[in-house]
Amino acid sequence: MSTTIEPVNVKAQAQLAQKASKELGLLSTEEKNDALYTIASALEENTNSILEANGKDLENGREKGFDDAYMDRLSLDEKRVKEFAEGLRQVAKLDDPSGEIVSEWTLVNGLEVQTIRVPLGVIGMIYEARPNVTADATGLALKSGNAIVLKGGSTAIHSNRAIVGVMKEALASTKISPDAVQFIDSTDRAATEQLFTMKEHIDVLIPRGGGKLIQAVVNNATVPVLETGVGNCHIYIDKDADPEKAINIFLNAKTDRPAVCNAAETLIVHEEFLNQHEDKLVTALKQAKIGIYGDEKAVDRIPGAFPAQEEHWANEFLSLDTAFKIVDHIDQAIDHIDTYGTKHSEAIVTENSEAAKRFKGLVDAAAIYHNASTRFTDGSALGFGAEIGISTQKLHARGPMGLPALTTIKYVMNGNGQIR
Repeated sequence: MSTTIEPVNVKAQAQLAQKASKELGLLSTEEKNDALYTIASALEENTNSILEANGKDLENGREKGFDDAYMDRLSLDEKRVKEFAEGLRQVAKLDDPSGEIVSEWTLVNGLEVQTIRVPLGVIGMIYEARPNVTADATGLALKSGNAIVLKGGSTAIHSNRAIVGVMKEALASTKISPDAVQFIDSTDRAATEQLFTMKEHIDVLIPRGGGKLIQAVVNNATVPVLETGVGNCHIYIDKDADPEKAINIFLNAKTDRPAVCNAAETLIVHEEFLNQHEDKLVTALKQAKIGIYGDEKAVDRIPGAFPAQEEHWANEFLSLDTAFKIVDHIDQAIDHIDTYGTKHSEAIVTENSEAAKRFKGLVDAAAIYHNASTRFTDGSALGFGAEIGISTQKLHARGPMGLPALTTIKYVMNGNGQIR
Protein backbone atom coordinates (compact mmCIF):
# COMPACT_ATOMS: atom_id res chain seq x y z
CA MET A 1 0.00 0.00 0.00
CA SER A 2 1.53 3.33 -1.03
CA THR A 3 1.41 6.51 1.03
CA THR A 4 1.16 9.89 -0.69
CA ILE A 5 2.43 12.72 1.46
CA GLU A 6 2.36 16.40 0.54
CA PRO A 7 5.70 18.25 0.78
CA VAL A 8 6.27 19.75 4.21
CA ASN A 9 8.02 22.91 5.35
CA VAL A 10 9.85 21.75 8.46
CA LYS A 11 11.34 25.18 9.18
CA ALA A 12 7.92 26.84 9.07
CA GLN A 13 6.52 24.23 11.46
CA ALA A 14 9.44 24.71 13.84
CA GLN A 15 8.89 28.46 13.78
CA LEU A 16 5.19 28.01 14.61
CA ALA A 17 6.12 25.74 17.50
CA GLN A 18 8.66 28.27 18.76
CA LYS A 19 6.10 31.08 18.73
CA ALA A 20 3.53 28.88 20.48
CA SER A 21 6.08 27.90 23.14
CA LYS A 22 6.37 31.53 24.25
CA GLU A 23 2.62 31.72 24.86
CA LEU A 24 2.52 28.27 26.44
CA GLY A 25 5.16 29.24 28.98
CA LEU A 26 2.79 31.87 30.42
CA LEU A 27 -0.17 29.55 30.98
CA SER A 28 -1.24 28.39 34.44
CA THR A 29 -1.05 24.80 35.58
CA GLU A 30 -4.86 24.63 35.55
CA GLU A 31 -5.04 25.77 31.93
CA LYS A 32 -2.48 23.18 30.87
CA ASN A 33 -4.25 20.44 32.83
CA ASP A 34 -7.60 21.33 31.26
CA ALA A 35 -6.00 20.92 27.83
CA LEU A 36 -4.64 17.47 28.72
CA TYR A 37 -8.03 16.31 29.99
CA THR A 38 -9.64 17.61 26.81
CA ILE A 39 -7.13 15.74 24.62
CA ALA A 40 -7.60 12.53 26.62
CA SER A 41 -11.36 12.59 26.17
CA ALA A 42 -11.02 13.37 22.46
CA LEU A 43 -8.68 10.42 21.92
CA GLU A 44 -11.14 8.05 23.56
CA GLU A 45 -14.04 9.49 21.58
CA ASN A 46 -12.11 9.00 18.33
CA THR A 47 -10.80 5.51 19.08
CA ASN A 48 -12.45 3.99 16.01
CA SER A 49 -10.87 6.43 13.55
CA ILE A 50 -7.46 5.99 15.23
CA LEU A 51 -7.72 2.19 15.01
CA GLU A 52 -8.82 2.43 11.39
CA ALA A 53 -5.69 4.44 10.60
CA ASN A 54 -3.56 2.01 12.60
CA GLY A 55 -5.02 -0.81 10.51
CA LYS A 56 -3.43 0.72 7.41
CA ASP A 57 -0.03 0.75 9.10
CA LEU A 58 -0.45 -2.86 10.23
CA GLU A 59 -1.41 -3.91 6.71
CA ASN A 60 1.73 -2.23 5.37
CA GLY A 61 3.76 -3.95 8.09
CA ARG A 62 2.44 -7.36 7.16
CA GLU A 63 3.17 -6.72 3.49
CA LYS A 64 6.75 -5.77 4.37
CA GLY A 65 7.21 -8.81 6.61
CA PHE A 66 7.85 -7.02 9.91
CA ASP A 67 8.60 -9.43 12.75
CA ASP A 68 6.25 -10.03 15.69
CA ALA A 69 8.16 -7.72 18.04
CA TYR A 70 7.94 -4.81 15.62
CA MET A 71 4.27 -5.45 14.89
CA ASP A 72 3.56 -5.46 18.62
CA ARG A 73 5.15 -2.03 19.01
CA LEU A 74 3.18 -0.75 16.02
CA SER A 75 -0.19 -2.19 17.03
CA LEU A 76 -3.01 -0.30 18.70
CA ASP A 77 -6.27 -1.60 20.09
CA GLU A 78 -9.03 -0.09 22.18
CA LYS A 79 -7.18 -0.91 25.40
CA ARG A 80 -3.96 0.76 24.27
CA VAL A 81 -5.75 3.92 23.14
CA LYS A 82 -7.47 4.06 26.51
CA GLU A 83 -4.11 3.56 28.23
CA PHE A 84 -2.42 6.50 26.56
CA ALA A 85 -5.51 8.65 27.14
CA GLU A 86 -5.35 7.68 30.80
CA GLY A 87 -1.63 8.44 30.75
CA LEU A 88 -2.46 12.04 29.82
CA ARG A 89 -4.82 12.25 32.80
CA GLN A 90 -2.09 10.92 35.06
CA VAL A 91 0.30 13.58 33.77
CA ALA A 92 -2.33 16.24 34.45
CA LYS A 93 -2.44 15.13 38.09
CA LEU A 94 1.31 15.42 38.55
CA ASP A 95 3.02 18.47 40.03
CA ASP A 96 3.89 21.10 37.45
CA PRO A 97 7.67 21.66 37.56
CA SER A 98 7.53 24.86 35.51
CA GLY A 99 7.80 27.89 37.77
CA GLU A 100 9.07 25.91 40.76
CA ILE A 101 11.55 27.86 42.88
CA VAL A 102 14.50 25.47 43.20
CA SER A 103 16.51 27.67 45.54
CA GLU A 104 16.63 31.26 46.76
CA TRP A 105 18.94 33.43 48.82
CA THR A 106 19.73 37.08 49.52
CA LEU A 107 23.14 38.63 48.99
CA VAL A 108 24.77 40.95 51.54
CA ASN A 109 23.77 43.92 49.38
CA GLY A 110 20.11 42.92 49.57
CA LEU A 111 19.86 41.49 46.03
CA GLU A 112 17.40 38.59 46.05
CA VAL A 113 18.42 35.59 43.92
CA GLN A 114 16.18 32.72 42.81
CA THR A 115 16.70 29.71 40.58
CA ILE A 116 13.41 28.80 38.90
CA ARG A 117 12.47 25.84 36.72
CA VAL A 118 11.44 26.89 33.22
CA PRO A 119 10.49 24.91 30.09
CA LEU A 120 13.21 23.90 27.64
CA GLY A 121 11.18 25.59 24.87
CA VAL A 122 10.67 23.46 21.76
CA ILE A 123 11.27 19.71 21.85
CA GLY A 124 11.97 17.81 18.65
CA MET A 125 10.83 14.21 19.08
CA ILE A 126 12.16 11.65 16.59
CA TYR A 127 10.87 8.13 17.09
CA GLU A 128 9.97 4.83 15.49
CA ALA A 129 7.01 2.48 15.45
CA ARG A 130 5.18 3.11 18.76
CA PRO A 131 2.19 5.41 18.05
CA ASN A 132 1.58 5.78 21.80
CA VAL A 133 4.73 7.93 21.94
CA THR A 134 2.84 10.56 19.94
CA ALA A 135 0.38 11.09 22.78
CA ASP A 136 2.78 10.41 25.67
CA ALA A 137 5.44 12.86 24.47
CA THR A 138 2.86 15.53 23.67
CA GLY A 139 1.29 15.30 27.12
CA LEU A 140 4.63 15.60 28.91
CA ALA A 141 5.78 18.46 26.69
CA LEU A 142 2.61 20.51 27.14
CA LYS A 143 2.38 19.95 30.90
CA SER A 144 5.97 21.11 31.37
CA GLY A 145 5.30 24.17 29.20
CA ASN A 146 7.07 23.05 26.01
CA ALA A 147 5.94 22.99 22.42
CA ILE A 148 6.76 19.83 20.48
CA VAL A 149 7.66 18.90 16.91
CA LEU A 150 6.89 15.23 16.26
CA LYS A 151 8.63 13.13 13.61
CA GLY A 152 7.43 9.56 13.86
CA GLY A 153 8.60 6.68 11.73
CA SER A 154 7.16 6.07 8.29
CA THR A 155 5.73 2.73 9.38
CA ALA A 156 3.29 4.49 11.73
CA ILE A 157 2.47 7.45 9.49
CA HIS A 158 -1.30 6.82 9.35
CA SER A 159 -1.63 6.20 13.10
CA ASN A 160 0.42 9.24 14.05
CA ARG A 161 -1.43 11.48 11.60
CA ALA A 162 -4.76 10.42 13.09
CA ILE A 163 -3.63 10.88 16.70
CA VAL A 164 -2.13 14.32 16.06
CA GLY A 165 -5.24 15.38 14.15
CA VAL A 166 -7.41 14.52 17.13
CA MET A 167 -5.08 16.29 19.56
CA LYS A 168 -4.81 19.51 17.53
CA GLU A 169 -8.58 19.67 17.06
CA ALA A 170 -9.02 19.20 20.82
CA LEU A 171 -6.49 21.95 21.58
CA ALA A 172 -8.49 24.43 19.52
CA SER A 173 -11.03 24.62 22.37
CA THR A 174 -8.36 25.15 25.07
CA LYS A 175 -5.92 27.89 26.08
CA ILE A 176 -3.04 26.03 24.38
CA SER A 177 -2.53 26.90 20.73
CA PRO A 178 -2.77 23.92 18.35
CA ASP A 179 0.51 25.26 16.90
CA ALA A 180 2.24 24.00 20.05
CA VAL A 181 1.99 20.49 18.54
CA GLN A 182 3.60 20.09 15.13
CA PHE A 183 3.63 16.83 13.18
CA ILE A 184 6.02 16.42 10.27
CA ASP A 185 3.70 14.55 7.95
CA SER A 186 6.33 13.05 5.69
CA THR A 187 8.11 9.75 5.15
CA ASP A 188 11.10 11.53 3.60
CA ARG A 189 14.30 11.10 5.63
CA ALA A 190 15.36 14.56 4.50
CA ALA A 191 12.56 16.01 6.62
CA THR A 192 14.01 14.28 9.68
CA GLU A 193 17.49 15.47 8.86
CA GLN A 194 16.27 19.07 8.68
CA LEU A 195 15.42 18.87 12.37
CA PHE A 196 19.03 17.95 13.16
CA THR A 197 20.30 21.45 12.35
CA MET A 198 17.44 23.76 13.40
CA LYS A 199 19.23 25.04 16.46
CA GLU A 200 17.64 28.48 16.14
CA HIS A 201 14.13 27.02 16.53
CA ILE A 202 14.50 23.63 18.29
CA ASP A 203 15.96 23.58 21.81
CA VAL A 204 16.51 19.84 22.21
CA LEU A 205 16.13 16.65 20.18
CA ILE A 206 14.99 13.42 21.80
CA PRO A 207 15.45 10.30 19.64
CA ARG A 208 13.54 7.20 20.71
CA GLY A 209 13.88 3.93 18.87
CA GLY A 210 16.55 1.52 17.69
CA GLY A 211 20.28 2.00 18.03
CA LYS A 212 20.74 3.11 14.40
CA LEU A 213 18.18 5.91 14.75
CA ILE A 214 19.63 7.13 18.03
CA GLN A 215 23.20 7.16 16.77
CA ALA A 216 22.16 8.91 13.55
CA VAL A 217 20.71 11.74 15.63
CA VAL A 218 23.60 11.86 18.12
CA ASN A 219 26.26 11.85 15.39
CA ASN A 220 24.64 14.33 13.00
CA ALA A 221 22.65 16.83 15.05
CA THR A 222 23.82 20.33 15.86
CA VAL A 223 20.81 20.72 18.12
CA PRO A 224 21.50 19.44 21.69
CA VAL A 225 20.39 15.81 22.07
CA LEU A 226 18.86 14.08 25.08
CA GLU A 227 20.06 10.58 24.24
CA THR A 228 17.79 7.66 25.00
CA GLY A 229 19.31 4.22 24.78
CA VAL A 230 18.60 0.71 23.65
CA GLY A 231 18.10 -1.75 26.47
CA ASN A 232 20.57 -4.62 26.46
CA CYS A 233 19.58 -5.46 30.04
CA HIS A 234 21.04 -8.24 32.22
CA ILE A 235 19.76 -10.29 35.13
CA TYR A 236 22.58 -11.69 37.29
CA ILE A 237 21.60 -14.58 39.57
CA ASP A 238 24.17 -14.70 42.34
CA LYS A 239 25.26 -17.85 44.18
CA ASP A 240 23.24 -16.70 47.22
CA ALA A 241 20.03 -16.01 45.32
CA ASP A 242 16.67 -17.35 46.45
CA PRO A 243 15.74 -19.75 43.60
CA GLU A 244 12.02 -18.97 43.47
CA LYS A 245 12.67 -15.24 43.61
CA ALA A 246 15.40 -15.46 40.96
CA ILE A 247 13.37 -17.48 38.48
CA ASN A 248 10.25 -15.33 38.88
CA ILE A 249 12.23 -12.11 38.42
CA PHE A 250 13.94 -13.34 35.27
CA LEU A 251 10.74 -14.73 33.74
CA ASN A 252 8.95 -11.44 34.36
CA ALA A 253 11.82 -9.38 32.93
CA LYS A 254 12.07 -11.62 29.86
CA THR A 255 8.49 -12.61 29.03
CA ASP A 256 6.14 -9.86 30.24
CA ARG A 257 6.78 -7.76 27.11
CA PRO A 258 9.88 -9.06 25.31
CA ALA A 259 9.91 -6.28 22.72
CA VAL A 260 10.37 -3.34 25.12
CA CYS A 261 13.66 -1.74 26.12
CA ASN A 262 13.49 -2.72 29.81
CA ALA A 263 13.09 -6.42 29.07
CA ALA A 264 15.99 -8.70 30.03
CA GLU A 265 18.18 -9.88 27.14
CA THR A 266 20.95 -11.77 28.97
CA LEU A 267 20.81 -14.12 31.96
CA ILE A 268 24.06 -14.43 33.91
CA VAL A 269 24.11 -17.24 36.48
CA HIS A 270 26.67 -18.06 39.15
CA GLU A 271 27.89 -21.63 38.73
CA GLU A 272 27.21 -22.49 42.38
CA PHE A 273 23.57 -21.46 41.98
CA LEU A 274 23.28 -23.54 38.82
CA ASN A 275 24.80 -26.57 40.54
CA GLN A 276 22.10 -26.45 43.21
CA HIS A 277 19.06 -25.38 41.17
CA GLU A 278 19.77 -26.40 37.56
CA ASP A 279 16.71 -28.64 37.13
CA LYS A 280 14.32 -26.00 38.47
CA LEU A 281 15.81 -23.24 36.31
CA VAL A 282 15.98 -25.31 33.12
CA THR A 283 12.40 -26.51 33.58
CA ALA A 284 11.17 -22.93 34.01
CA LEU A 285 13.00 -21.74 30.89
CA LYS A 286 11.60 -24.63 28.87
CA GLN A 287 8.03 -24.04 30.06
CA ALA A 288 8.33 -20.36 29.14
CA LYS A 289 9.60 -21.37 25.65
CA ILE A 290 12.75 -19.30 26.04
CA GLY A 291 15.43 -19.91 23.43
CA ILE A 292 18.99 -20.06 24.76
CA TYR A 293 22.21 -18.82 23.14
CA GLY A 294 24.91 -19.69 25.64
CA ASP A 295 28.61 -19.74 26.33
CA GLU A 296 30.45 -23.09 26.23
CA LYS A 297 29.41 -24.09 29.75
CA ALA A 298 25.78 -23.20 29.10
CA VAL A 299 25.68 -25.17 25.84
CA ASP A 300 27.06 -28.20 27.67
CA ARG A 301 24.52 -27.95 30.51
CA ILE A 302 21.31 -26.48 29.01
CA PRO A 303 19.43 -28.86 26.70
CA GLY A 304 18.74 -27.28 23.30
CA ALA A 305 21.05 -24.31 23.85
CA PHE A 306 22.84 -22.86 20.80
CA PRO A 307 26.38 -21.44 20.91
CA ALA A 308 26.26 -17.68 21.42
CA GLN A 309 27.91 -15.41 18.87
CA GLU A 310 29.18 -11.90 19.55
CA GLU A 311 25.90 -10.42 18.30
CA HIS A 312 23.91 -12.36 20.90
CA TRP A 313 25.83 -10.71 23.74
CA ALA A 314 25.78 -7.25 22.18
CA ASN A 315 22.30 -6.80 20.73
CA GLU A 316 18.69 -6.79 21.86
CA PHE A 317 16.72 -9.92 20.95
CA LEU A 318 13.33 -8.23 21.48
CA SER A 319 11.89 -11.74 21.60
CA LEU A 320 11.77 -14.78 23.91
CA ASP A 321 15.37 -15.65 23.03
CA THR A 322 18.05 -14.89 25.61
CA ALA A 323 21.82 -15.03 25.97
CA PHE A 324 23.03 -17.23 28.85
CA LYS A 325 26.39 -16.87 30.60
CA ILE A 326 27.77 -18.91 33.53
CA VAL A 327 30.29 -17.25 35.88
CA ASP A 328 32.12 -18.32 39.01
CA HIS A 329 32.48 -14.86 40.56
CA ILE A 330 30.34 -11.72 40.75
CA ASP A 331 33.14 -9.65 39.19
CA GLN A 332 32.91 -11.75 36.03
CA ALA A 333 29.24 -10.80 35.79
CA ILE A 334 30.06 -7.13 36.32
CA ASP A 335 32.82 -7.26 33.70
CA HIS A 336 30.43 -8.81 31.19
CA ILE A 337 27.84 -6.09 31.85
CA ASP A 338 30.54 -3.42 31.51
CA THR A 339 31.48 -4.88 28.12
CA TYR A 340 28.03 -5.40 26.63
CA GLY A 341 25.54 -3.38 28.67
CA THR A 342 23.96 -0.22 27.28
CA LYS A 343 23.75 1.56 30.68
CA HIS A 344 19.97 1.11 30.74
CA SER A 345 18.79 -1.32 33.45
CA GLU A 346 20.72 -4.06 35.27
CA ALA A 347 19.65 -6.40 38.07
CA ILE A 348 21.19 -8.68 40.68
CA VAL A 349 19.24 -11.35 42.53
CA THR A 350 20.89 -12.29 45.81
CA GLU A 351 20.31 -12.58 49.54
CA ASN A 352 23.90 -11.52 50.16
CA SER A 353 23.91 -7.83 51.09
CA GLU A 354 27.63 -7.43 50.37
CA ALA A 355 27.22 -8.85 46.87
CA ALA A 356 24.27 -6.53 46.26
CA LYS A 357 26.28 -3.54 47.51
CA ARG A 358 29.19 -4.41 45.23
CA PHE A 359 26.93 -4.82 42.20
CA LYS A 360 25.06 -1.57 42.83
CA GLY A 361 28.29 0.30 43.41
CA LEU A 362 30.25 -0.96 40.40
CA VAL A 363 27.67 -1.39 37.64
CA ASP A 364 27.22 1.74 35.55
CA ALA A 365 23.60 2.04 34.43
CA ALA A 366 20.68 4.44 34.67
CA ALA A 367 18.72 1.93 36.77
CA ILE A 368 20.07 -0.77 39.10
CA TYR A 369 17.85 -3.40 40.73
CA HIS A 370 18.38 -5.69 43.69
CA ASN A 371 15.86 -8.52 43.84
CA ALA A 372 13.43 -6.90 41.39
CA SER A 373 12.59 -7.02 37.70
CA THR A 374 14.06 -4.54 35.22
CA ARG A 375 10.53 -3.98 33.91
CA PHE A 376 10.10 -1.16 36.45
CA THR A 377 12.32 1.19 34.45
CA ASP A 378 9.30 3.04 33.20
CA GLY A 379 7.88 6.46 33.95
CA SER A 380 4.43 5.19 34.77
CA ALA A 381 5.70 2.37 36.99
CA LEU A 382 7.90 4.78 38.94
CA GLY A 383 5.14 7.33 39.42
CA PHE A 384 6.20 9.92 36.82
CA GLY A 385 3.20 9.40 34.55
CA ALA A 386 4.13 8.66 30.93
CA GLU A 387 7.85 9.15 30.27
CA ILE A 388 9.25 10.79 27.15
CA GLY A 389 12.11 8.30 27.01
CA ILE A 390 14.78 6.65 29.13
CA SER A 391 18.06 8.52 29.13
CA THR A 392 21.24 6.46 29.30
CA GLN A 393 23.52 9.49 29.28
CA LYS A 394 24.79 11.34 32.35
CA LEU A 395 24.27 15.00 31.53
CA HIS A 396 21.06 16.86 32.37
CA ALA A 397 18.83 13.80 32.79
CA ARG A 398 19.27 10.08 33.39
CA GLY A 399 16.79 7.22 33.55
CA PRO A 400 13.06 7.61 32.84
CA MET A 401 12.53 11.23 31.81
CA GLY A 402 9.38 12.69 33.31
CA LEU A 403 8.33 16.31 33.66
CA PRO A 404 11.38 17.72 35.53
CA ALA A 405 13.70 16.40 32.80
CA LEU A 406 11.91 18.65 30.30
CA THR A 407 12.83 21.80 32.20
CA THR A 408 15.97 23.79 32.84
CA ILE A 409 16.62 26.58 35.33
CA LYS A 410 16.68 30.35 35.08
CA TYR A 411 18.36 32.71 37.53
CA VAL A 412 16.01 35.55 38.49
CA MET A 413 17.30 38.52 40.51
CA ASN A 414 15.14 41.09 42.29
CA GLY A 415 16.89 44.25 43.36
CA ASN A 416 16.35 47.76 44.60
CA GLY A 417 18.92 49.73 42.65
CA GLN A 418 21.98 47.57 43.41
CA ILE A 419 25.02 48.15 41.18
CA ARG A 420 28.41 46.45 41.08
